[in-house]
Amino acid sequence: MIRSLRKAVRLTQRRPGGDGTSQGKVDLSHPARSPLGTAVVNCAAYRGGVRHDGHRSPEEALNYIRRRPGRGFVWIGLHEPTEEEFAGMAELFGLHPLAVEDAVHAHQRPKLDRYDETLFMVLKTVRYVEHAALTATSEVVETGEIMIFTGKDFVVTVRHGGHGSLGPLREHLEADPGHLAKGPSAVLHAIADHVVDHYLDVSEAVRDDIDEVELSVFAGIPGRGADPGQIYQLKRELMELKRAVTPLARPLQQLSDNGLPLIDPDIRRYFRDVEDHLSRVSDQISGFDALIDSILQANLAQVTVAQNEDMRKITSWAAIIAVPTMVCGVYGMNFEHMPELGWTFGYPLVWGVILSSCFLLYRGFRRNGWL
Repeated sequence: MIRSLRKAVRLTQRRPGGDGTSQGKVDLSHPARSPLGTAVVNCAAYRGGVRHDGHRSPEEALNYIRRRPGRGFVWIGLHEPTEEEFAGMAELFGLHPLAVEDAVHAHQRPKLDRYDETLFMVLKTVRYVEHAALTATSEVVETGEIMIFTGKDFVVTVRHGGHGSLGPLREHLEADPGHLAKGPSAVLHAIADHVVDHYLDVSEAVRDDIDEVELSVFAGIPGRGADPGQIYQLKRELMELKRAVTPLARPLQQLSDNGLPLIDPDIRRYFRDVEDHLSRVSDQISGFDALIDSILQANLAQVTVAQNEDMRKITSWAAIIAVPTMVCGVYGMNFEHMPELGWTFGYPLVWGVILSSCFLLYRGFRRNGWL
């Protein structure tokens, strides 16, 4: 019941629009409505923290910022661009070829690289996949990637995957011009904070699945309450989350230090806060990993105990059946001189010995808990 309520809360908290766009905004990713192509989903120039629209291409937006003195920058958002689509963007902003290759082909570890006056950061996005019941093949955590190019007067974000839209985040930043006026480093911090906050949400959701598996292991018939495949699948999905979270610690530490001139000094302390949140998620994941190992060991121990119980029952019944088998085998040897064969009370006496022996064995096994 608690898990169902938590799922309902998560579903109601989702923003409208399954494509990641917010209400009242034009979806620039649609080729029929966008002069920017299919890869560019948003293009805007910001001066003093205020958005200035009217630019139909990244070139126009960048020229608008560089023609006027003062602090301003361009923020270009792309979704899964091809090499051809990204080539012009790389030339316009002077992006390093190695970083461009990583941004186009994706599948990178979280990292932070510096190329002259440009920072290139890779973040892994995560999403909890809702499911009615956990199975041995359930997908629990879905991952994507966000690559961020940050320069003195530009931010280029490249998103891979079907989730992790930055549209709501852009709107949130535009509602706070004072913070956005600090430049590209403010956008970089906001994206990192946005991604890490989702780590916390996914971690809480995974905990519900772990609680459910734990209950299934320790409830019902010992050794038969949970499928080991479910536990192993949950551990694999947790490892997927761990691969997104753990490598990010070093890049956030670099951003919070004083060695990067592109980062506004006022923004560095914000990165320390994001680093603290990431440490919390890392601790949770480590605890979950240890807990799943314990659950798996407990499940295997229950299976072993159940098998031992079955073996003791089988052994007990085999010992009881061995008594009449042995007696009948003795009198079935057909020797000519067997004194009991000619005795009037031989037959009932043999049956009495058989039944008495079987009863005593049954009683002894029953008393010792074998039956």
